[in-house]
Amino acid sequence: MKNKAQFEPSQRLKELPPYVFAEIEAKKKALEEKGIEIIDLGRGDPDLPTPPHIVQRLAEALKTPHFNRYPSYVGITEFRRAAARWYKKRFDVSLDPQTEVISLIGSKEGVSHAPMAYIDQGDIALYPDPCFPIFYTSILFAKGKPYPMPLLEENAFLPDLGKIPQEVAERAKLISLNYPNNPTTGVATKEFFSEVVRFAKKYHLAVLQDLAYSEIFYDGHYVPSIFEVDGAKDVAVESHSLSKTYNMAGWRIGFAVGNAELVNYLSLVKTNIDVGIFEPIQLAGVEALEGDQTGVDELRKVYQRRRDILVAGLREAGLTFNIPQATFYIWVRVPTGHTSASFADHLLDKVGIMVTPGHGFGKSGEGYVRFAFTTPDEDLTEAARRLATLKKGV
Repeated sequence: MKNKAQFEPSQRLKELPPYVFAEIEAKKKALEEKGIEIIDLGRGDPDLPTPPHIVQRLAEALKTPHFNRYPSYVGITEFRRAAARWYKKRFDVSLDPQTEVISLIGSKEGVSHAPMAYIDQGDIALYPDPCFPIFYTSILFAKGKPYPMPLLEENAFLPDLGKIPQEVAERAKLISLNYPNNPTTGVATKEFFSEVVRFAKKYHLAVLQDLAYSEIFYDGHYVPSIFEVDGAKDVAVESHSLSKTYNMAGWRIGFAVGNAELVNYLSLVKTNIDVGIFEPIQLAGVEALEGDQTGVDELRKVYQRRRDILVAGLREAGLTFNIPQATFYIWVRVPTGHTSASFADHLLDKVGIMVTPGHGFGKSGEGYVRFAFTTPDEDLTEAARRLATLKKGV
């Protein structure tokens, strides 16, 4: 019998880069065990409570006995209809809830399953760099070949499709996007999405656009859906999440919409790998999408206030950044002489602030760190005070 210590992980696991958020959490825990007071601005984990009317709908649904049975893989009809109505109201986009909408265990599930649904071994998949790690690792799990599209500050953190070599584009099967963008906070325009659709049609690509941050925007900025441009439904699927908009990150509920054929392929992967979402959570999701939306407006006000607190501290520290128009992050350029990792360690050692080093999001993330403001105002005020001491050398 083999000793368990002799077992090795699969080659695909060996190829995975370290998961940056797991590393951050481990470092934070080690410091806290030493009694060091850390302000964690590294993880984008919404801290505010789920609106009461959504919680109440869940509580009511839990009393229904038959919900203990296996749920639908693709989502109950009520939830898919609610998602379609939400898209119509928000973006004036019409969707067939039966064929163009599928429920997801958070939008991360849609991103992670898309390569398995749309590419074969050896196929090229275009992905944004930097990116939330699942965009890259999911391609590896599908045995595809990841090809990075650098998101550079001089191009407003949008990929330059014209710089993708023709031979690469011709071999590619999938292009993944995430706007508003995590981690760069870049925002897309309808003109950019039109360019993406033309590119996808020219090279016969499936498009996956993750819209998880669509409702977290500021200063009157408008966040579009890719389906607001002509022809997008011919090539695209867009994933969305209730995590950010309704503070339901732990509930794990989202949905994907778009091209019926691509949605069907995604559902086939889902059916064979996991199960559906607990039905009471789906009914709470219906309440979230169709109930009182005043909490969403209030949420934006809270995040904008927090953003401005952190912006003031970063300015006092003399750091370089763009004020975000969307998401709850600030993408900050590291000072001269630092790498992403060394500056993240510097902030931790000098002022007890934990941030995410940009290299953890990909090669093009080097030279930046990401601050998240999913933290109470008083913590951000203290973080701003500490940041100001960096420039003063206190």
